[in-house]
Amino acid sequence: MEKEDLKVLNPGEEEEMELQGYRLCRWRLVMVGLGVLCTGGFLLLLLYWMPEWCVKLTCTRTTVRDAEVVLLRSMVGILLLPPVLPSSVFPQIRYFTLHSTKYYWKDEVQNFEICLIQTLDSLISLSPLVRRLFFGVNEIAVKVPSVFKLLIKEYFNPEVLNPFYIFQLFSVILWSADEYYYYAVAIVFMSVISTATSVYTIKKQYVMLHDMVAAHSVVRVSVCRANNDIEEIYSTDLVPGDVMVIPSNGTIMPCDAVLVSGTCIVNESMLTGESVPVTKTNLPNPVPEEVRDEADGAYNTEDYKRHTLFCGTHVIQTRFYTGELVKAVVVRTGFSTAKGQLVRSILYPKPTDFKLYRDAYLFLLCLVAVAGIGFIYSIVLSIMNKTIIIESLDIITITVPPALPAAMTAGIVYAQRRLKHIGIFCISPQRINICGQINLVCFDKTGTLTEDGLDLWGVQRVENGSFHLSEENAYKENLVKSQFVACMATCHSLTKIEGQLSGDPLDLKMFEATGWILEEATEEETSLHNRIMPTVVRPPKQLLPPEPAVSQEQDMVPLNPQLPSVYEIGIVRQFPFSSALQRMTVVARLLGEKRMDAYTKGAPEVVAGLCKKDTVPEKFAEVLEGYTKQGFRVIALAHRRLESKLTWHKVQNINRDHIETNMEFLGMIIMQNKLKTETPGVLQDLRQANIRTVMVTGDNMLTAISVARDCGMIPPQDTVIIADAHTPHDGHAAKITWRYADKPSKTSRLEPKAQELYHFAMNGKSFAVIAEHFPDMLQKLVLHGTVFARMAPDQKTQLIEALQGVDYFVGMCGDGANDCGALKRAHGGISLSELEASVASPFTSRTPNISCVPSLIREGRAALITSFCVFKFMALYSIIQYISVTLLYSILSNLGDFQFLFIDIAIILLIVFTMSLNPAWKELVSRRPPSGLISGPLLFSVLTQILICLAFQTVTFLWVQQQPWYTTWSPLTDVCNLSSHINTSDLNNTEVDDHNIQNFENTSLFYISSFQYLIVAIVFSKGKPFRQPSYKNFCLFVLLVYALPRALCIVCVPFDWRVKLFLIIVVNAAVSVVVERGIDLQAYKCLSWLRCLRKMPKARYMHLAQELSVDPDWPPKPTTTTEAKPCPENGSTYQIMINS
Repeated sequence: MEKEDLKVLNPGEEEEMELQGYRLCRWRLVMVGLGVLCTGGFLLLLLYWMPEWCVKLTCTRTTVRDAEVVLLRSMVGILLLPPVLPSSVFPQIRYFTLHSTKYYWKDEVQNFEICLIQTLDSLISLSPLVRRLFFGVNEIAVKVPSVFKLLIKEYFNPEVLNPFYIFQLFSVILWSADEYYYYAVAIVFMSVISTATSVYTIKKQYVMLHDMVAAHSVVRVSVCRANNDIEEIYSTDLVPGDVMVIPSNGTIMPCDAVLVSGTCIVNESMLTGESVPVTKTNLPNPVPEEVRDEADGAYNTEDYKRHTLFCGTHVIQTRFYTGELVKAVVVRTGFSTAKGQLVRSILYPKPTDFKLYRDAYLFLLCLVAVAGIGFIYSIVLSIMNKTIIIESLDIITITVPPALPAAMTAGIVYAQRRLKHIGIFCISPQRINICGQINLVCFDKTGTLTEDGLDLWGVQRVENGSFHLSEENAYKENLVKSQFVACMATCHSLTKIEGQLSGDPLDLKMFEATGWILEEATEEETSLHNRIMPTVVRPPKQLLPPEPAVSQEQDMVPLNPQLPSVYEIGIVRQFPFSSALQRMTVVARLLGEKRMDAYTKGAPEVVAGLCKKDTVPEKFAEVLEGYTKQGFRVIALAHRRLESKLTWHKVQNINRDHIETNMEFLGMIIMQNKLKTETPGVLQDLRQANIRTVMVTGDNMLTAISVARDCGMIPPQDTVIIADAHTPHDGHAAKITWRYADKPSKTSRLEPKAQELYHFAMNGKSFAVIAEHFPDMLQKLVLHGTVFARMAPDQKTQLIEALQGVDYFVGMCGDGANDCGALKRAHGGISLSELEASVASPFTSRTPNISCVPSLIREGRAALITSFCVFKFMALYSIIQYISVTLLYSILSNLGDFQFLFIDIAIILLIVFTMSLNPAWKELVSRRPPSGLISGPLLFSVLTQILICLAFQTVTFLWVQQQPWYTTWSPLTDVCNLSSHINTSDLNNTEVDDHNIQNFENTSLFYISSFQYLIVAIVFSKGKPFRQPSYKNFCLFVLLVYALPRALCIVCVPFDWRVKLFLIIVVNAAVSVVVERGIDLQAYKCLSWLRCLRKMPKARYMHLAQELSVDPDWPPKPTTTTEAKPCPENGSTYQIMINS
């Protein structure tokens, strides 16, 4: 087909997919149907597991526009085939549904797209019928599947080892046909227990998610219709464009809506993980010239976050106009809402791609290949001896152990239980194994590495463009009427909830330091006014002077010389804090004054840039650097007297850019954020284990660097290089300026070839520029990047992706606020918040400090090693049994039904479920466990043990035939007449041995193989350095003592032969232990030697480090600039120019 028939769905997004169109072909459907009948339904299973084959066998290619079925290929290789359906109301409209999202065909772009609104006006102008058609019912439907559907999903979903279950069904049928009823029943029993447990767990998760989503999902809401009529409807009937009335007593939002009138105080903990109430203001009315601008009229959730009420969040209070209601226009419903997206990410998670699971399939294929050899061998024997060929199929069923799925998950289940015991809860158990590979951990700063609360250390006021001496606090009589204190008292988003001040901790500390009182208008007071009653702040009476007096200092001039008896400031409008702008502003008016004042607080560099230059002290940068180097958090304050023409109504509609300009710099507030006591010790443990640590924070860069040095993330002797990146402007290309964070001494000055002696630091703005204009440089920077400051939430996620792009296994630890995206994207995300937002994080710690990180990695390593041990044991178990059966086939014999039952139930299952009980080693070591089964030491270990078992079974098989008492066994045979005791109950003269089970070879091999299972269990049950030693595993120890003397003899053999068998077992055990111990000791040395011989390391970050170690221009020298220049002639995107 033509290339243009290949479309891209969701381009540039996380769910980007390739799309191809197909049309059903009748004759192909008939042929496939016949194939399904001829293969007894097996072809149908095969097509279910491989959707691409299904669509190519039943359909023909066509254009996407005319498609009846679309084939989707995601970036992770998942194939989906949703049917394309015409609309029931408008047949010309065609769409398909994928992951609870509808995609509509658009002729304008010649592709399927999600139906998204562009402007509120265009949305409201649509008829309710059209809106209902496009957006559907407002519900986040998490349907709990029936047990039958879960069974079908459990057995036929190809993403787990479920083709294995079909093989298991085939095995049961085969065993039943061969009259192995006991073994077949035992396998069916194990499968039923395993499946029932799995179905119960999955159904429980569905029920929990359904209950979480269903809470408050259907409520009665008031909607404003034409002519301002208020209609009560169910929330499920809401569609985008409806004008919803927010009740004064609050509500749980059933949709995403943008405020068009009034103000709301909202708890967004469900989404952000932060329980601090957020003030939502109404959407500003654009001025007439902006209305004509389409770009300004377009609605975007991210840009208007401070005006948007998100689904699932709790509206605590509303403030409103008299005679008017608090109204919000519905913009998102159902799965399109913020809550719906969160639920979708849980319902349809990205598959975890881990080398262990890929290697498991390859290993099983190898076992199947070995089984194929044995099958051919047994077929030849059956034909030569004219026996039933069906018995030859037994050799295939032996190679894939029936207990493999349960065995592989046992270690993970036990690790999950141990994590729960230490207060770490896991919602994605498969991630535990991946955590065993983590070699880099990103930490949020505030609330994670440092204490959550901030303490006011002091204030540094500015007057006439110069700093005053620092002061301990602002709670003084001579400062009560200063603009500095007025800014501290008004520039915040605090509110009273049930009489208690609530809001951002920084705002709370700042306001409490003034000693002022905050009052909000009651509902009754609001009804007496024709506008929103402002929040009022005033100082306590004891701070006010007995009579107004003019201060000598300009900064302390009273705000109104003719001050009324009551001194109050009303907050007229708030421009909430924006992480993108790094500041917040309020407009306030002193009681009795006509002109208003604007107060701004925020990042010092940003606020200083908004002020008149003559009001910013010359030593501003030097003073700021002094505080930030000491680890203080610095907030700058500014003030502006507004023009008298700005009335209350104009202020409500004015853009903040018109307010935040030509301001006067008032000074700085210095806040102290202390390290948590556990932080330095944990980071020291991680560093000793060769696990890199990185700080990702929204705080000031120099503050972050100071905290990184204090906690040991950056050693004192190491140099920090700051990368300041600038976007292209005025025809100049993008560039990076390099500088030292501090002036290093000559002894510690950085040398070009030094390793691990330098660290890069950058802010979010520089990170964005480097990611866009220097993508190759970004990969080099993250190798030594330790501090990433002023990072927005999406930039934290991008950093995680960049680190994963160079093959790091990345852990992320945050307190839940603004870290949700990064926590989800990391290999192991640990939330220190127990709020609802932690549902997005694979792990949640009840302990509010980073001590959970090494605990999780230790348990991950233990679980990973346990998985390797169990898999190796199960592989050896099947090979040992395969060797025994193959040897017995040569004499037309086999293991008996009860022998199989004893091996699988009494030995294998009990060993598997007890050898996984070894707890994690008590400390982290510098070594990491291997990530896959296909590695030299693991394969060599398995192969040597296979050869050892093969050798000793073969010796036993041949040696028993050479014994002088050996003869063909019959019920009358008695070779134990020299023994002191004959167990005649074992001899059943009434039964005919049709399968030739009772013979000396069978007894000898069964005795040896039973002990071989125990030997390999001991040999593979590794302890230090990742798990506790096996002798501390009480259950396994008791089991081995119990099982050793209970290997059954099918027929009686002489005592001297039993002694010889015992000696064979002892020698076998000694050889196995010595060989495995030798492999453990030499494998690490051999791997190191092979790495030295190998020119190219496997991991991308190792390869980059190797390249940079011989690069004379790396790291970049301070006071130099790196420029990006287009360079198409050599094929690269950019050419790096170094300019002094």
